[in-house]
Amino acid sequence: MSDDSHHDDAPADAEHETHLRRIRSFVLREGRMTPAQQRAFDAHWSRFGLDYRGEPRDFAAAFGRQAPRVLEIGFGNGEALAWASEHDAERDFIGVEVHGPGVGRLMNALAARDARNVRIYKHDAVEVLEHEVAPGTLSEVRIWFPDPWHKKRHNKRRIVQPAFVALLASRMAPGGLLHLATDWEPYAEHMLEVMEAAPDWRNAVAPGSYAEKPDWRIETHFERRGLKLGHGVRDLLYRRC
Repeated sequence: MSDDSHHDDAPADAEHETHLRRIRSFVLREGRMTPAQQRAFDAHWSRFGLDYRGEPRDFAAAFGRQAPRVLEIGFGNGEALAWASEHDAERDFIGVEVHGPGVGRLMNALAARDARNVRIYKHDAVEVLEHEVAPGTLSEVRIWFPDPWHKKRHNKRRIVQPAFVALLASRMAPGGLLHLATDWEPYAEHMLEVMEAAPDWRNAVAPGSYAEKPDWRIETHFERRGLKLGHGVRDLLYRRC
């Protein structure tokens, strides 16, 4: 995915869709699940989990209500998603994460407080967006601290790319919010470049500007680790045009 991909015509768009599916923005380092995390799948998946089916999902039926929907891509151990769902009960939260231990940990946290407004995919986010999320479904998307793919030859694996943010825009309600955050400065610059060039998005602060850390993004264990290493954290907020 080159940075000028949004200028291409229809055949190139088809090529980008194929490219989206082919390139993985994650490495599946599953890790070892604790017994408690494994039990979470046995006890709680039927309640919180959404099995990928490759067809548009009726989220109103999945949540048992009609409410604004927030999608968090790559929620890690689920710390931020659990906090958000508890402190923003009027909205429904959809989490997508490929790593089992984090999914198990989040389900245990949700079950402990009988959460009603969270559903989880353990699947590739691009495929979920392409096939399970209908156009106009989402009011907000959060991508916080995605893998920065430090090596230049791996930069193409970064999830924030022109074709991907165009896909996000197609699934977002008008005026919907995209919230990006990273503690890796070169990735922040890449995000800013991609988003400023994206025709479906406008900077919610000012053209070319980063945002102050919003109150709704709590400081997680991962972020604190980055700050101790001297990494500055940058937030980007964009509205769907």
